[in-house]
Amino acid sequence: MALVERRVTGAVAELRLSQPETLNALSDAMIAELQTALEEVGNDRTIRAVILSAEGKAFCAGHNLREMQAGRQAEDGGAAYFADLFQRCATLMQTIQKIPQPVIAKVHGIAAAAGCQLVATCDLAVAAEGVKFGVNGVNIGLFCSTPMVALTRVIPRKAAFEMLTTGRFVEATEAKGLGLVNRVVPAAELDASTLDLAETIAAKLASAVRVGKQAFYAQSTMTTADAYDYAGGVMVQNMLNADTNEGITAFLEKRSPDWTQ
Repeated sequence: MALVERRVTGAVAELRLSQPETLNALSDAMIAELQTALEEVGNDRTIRAVILSAEGKAFCAGHNLREMQAGRQAEDGGAAYFADLFQRCATLMQTIQKIPQPVIAKVHGIAAAAGCQLVATCDLAVAAEGVKFGVNGVNIGLFCSTPMVALTRVIPRKAAFEMLTTGRFVEATEAKGLGLVNRVVPAAELDASTLDLAETIAAKLASAVRVGKQAFYAQSTMTTADAYDYAGGVMVQNMLNADTNEGITAFLEKRSPDWTQ
């Protein structure tokens, strides 16, 4: 049975974590399957938006602690296994932001530790009311250092540090206020609301969104001056796109654009 199920609705692909008995923990197998699934949809130009969801009562509880403890049995105490595990996880997180399509987390239940990292890493997130988010590894003596990387890039530093050092969970409404999620909706509306957001994005010019997503992350690490230089070049290339010309012309002529992509 697949640990990551795939469903396509029009130009939207949904990748569903499907190991509810482990609360969709990021086991070695789950990381591998999700990595493959993301790479495949990333290379599919018919897909214009991606939803990351989960089965069962939780979105993702983080890493699989039983597997991690088993890794300690190696002669080096697990050093090589842990280094490889966190590298594979880092590659997975970076793939989410590298694929050309926006990735939307559809979150229910709980998103803890690396599960919270997943949400923070996704380009957008929609959460059901009452969802809890936490980087709670400190409660068992494991500081969530890798989830910290994603978390500190989307919420204020002091809020992130408090979560990391206290293990406190925040509910969906507070998470929205912090910037961890975009929208909070009743649980009964989670599927429809997330799909609506995905379809709205999928209806835009794919080449513009693709270039825009890449530019969004690239400029975020630059100085302001370098970012403007870089973004100006991106705008030039975007303007030279024939479909962009068609979009602007259609707007001026008060009609719908006839895009080729």
